[in-house]
Amino acid sequence: MIEYIKGKITELTPANAILESYGIGYNLSISLTTFSLLKEGEDVKLYVYEAIREDAHLLYGFVNKRERELFTLLISVSGVGPNTARIILSSFTPEELENIIASGNVGLLKGVKGIGSKTAERIIVDLKDKIKVGDSTFIIGTRAEQEVQEETVAALVMLGYPQPAAKKVVQKLSKENPNYKVEELVKAALKAL
Repeated sequence: MIEYIKGKITELTPANAILESYGIGYNLSISLTTFSLLKEGEDVKLYVYEAIREDAHLLYGFVNKRERELFTLLISVSGVGPNTARIILSSFTPEELENIIASGNVGLLKGVKGIGSKTAERIIVDLKDKIKVGDSTFIIGTRAEQEVQEETVAALVMLGYPQPAAKKVVQKLSKENPNYKVEELVKAALKAL
């Protein structure tokens, strides 16, 4: 299983990114949310979901783990395939989608191309308990800063600290100094906890 691919974007369209890594060009299907955060020619790290079928081996790319987790949750719903999930994630930011599901807003989901009333209701019923609204919200910053924050919280949780407390401390420390590296932020957070 591929976790992520680091490389340079050699081609970029609203639906696909060609990411070259060590001489291999990977064609990743992306959402408009991910597209809006990428630039052709830049070096990036895209998180990957692999869909292996009898007739194809497809890769879906996401700018962060949160969007990939939502994609995985969406395709777990009966009647929602990878392309439909990508359309949903192109219509809403991860935060908006989490709020729509948590509040049970069938009307907004029905507004997405290819989503009918039954599918919208099924998405809400199946995912309402799996969505943690605000759980992954980090301070606005660059992708690199958000990754540092996510990795630091994950490390603190592995060390036995509760996630809400770890997240709160990491956010506070990151506001004070957004240039922390993961190791530095973990050390500072351990002192603060």
